[in-house]
Amino acid sequence: MLSTAPVNTPVSSVTTSTISVVVPIYNEVESLPHLVKAIADVMQANNYTYEIVCVDDGSRDGSAALLKKLAEERDDLRAILLRRNYGQTPAMAAGFENAAGEIVISLDADLQNDPADIPNLLEKMDEGYDLVSGWRKDRQDNKWTRLVPSKIANLLIGRVTKVTLHDYGCSLKAYRSELLADINLYGELHRFIPALASIEGARIAEIPVRHHARQFGSSKYGLDRTFRVLLDLLTVWFIRKFLTRPMHAFGYLGLLMMSLGFILGLYLSTVKILMGQAIGDRPLLILVAILFLAGLQLFGFGLLGELLMRTYHESQGRPIYRIRSIFGSSKDFKK
Repeated sequence: MLSTAPVNTPVSSVTTSTISVVVPIYNEVESLPHLVKAIADVMQANNYTYEIVCVDDGSRDGSAALLKKLAEERDDLRAILLRRNYGQTPAMAAGFENAAGEIVISLDADLQNDPADIPNLLEKMDEGYDLVSGWRKDRQDNKWTRLVPSKIANLLIGRVTKVTLHDYGCSLKAYRSELLADINLYGELHRFIPALASIEGARIAEIPVRHHARQFGSSKYGLDRTFRVLLDLLTVWFIRKFLTRPMHAFGYLGLLMMSLGFILGLYLSTVKILMGQAIGDRPLLILVAILFLAGLQLFGFGLLGELLMRTYHESQGRPIYRIRSIFGSSKDFKK
């Protein structure tokens, strides 16, 4: 349920929109009451029309029970309880899909993100951006297990996706709801939402936000997430570059390998026919066969990818373009 705060303060065109604050939760029972109060205080102080959507991702510490209790007591809070622990990306996806606001704010439940930064995100979005991402400029985390891997990952993600941000991993972000409707999240792609949004033609900005040391509990992340980021990065790179033309990825490589195999095969044929030399025991002959077979397989993958791409777009009625706006009327034709 959307709740309007009774404070009379001037607001911009974006901040007069309905706002959903989405919070994925996993074992944050101590932080939860403080977080909900902090969010509500900020939203009410700025006269926002808002709702808080908390998604419990299979917590085992009593977070789900507390969340249910808070939802029964408050008219600005909706609790979504997942059947088991699916991970942060599915939890965020569940929150996005159940958010009713025209603007969606996401943030972590551990109180490291500061809800007081929400007005700054909305003010920046009012400049015409579709997504505004937070940058934890003064990050309060362990240097070697969090900060250094994060900086390397941010640099690598920026280079590969061509979307340059200082902090891809910051959960504090503001989105237009129509943008989220065009983005499907799978696996652990939540940290790549700006890159996925860029594929959809979104205008993206980044602003510095506050970051606090964790007050309760312990971090749910470790160094193992670095390898998951690298694998997801390959997926995002391929989607960004070849989503509507997979044949360009597999077909070119397949043709290259078949062409190389043909040239080497022509050389071996010349050696055999014109020079009368035996080629049956040459490793080069095996290489020619491998190049031809691998090239044919890659070319086949490209054709299969084209069919899957068409099924993906046509079955959903999903266009391969995005229109930002249309001006003028086409109802009356002029002669």
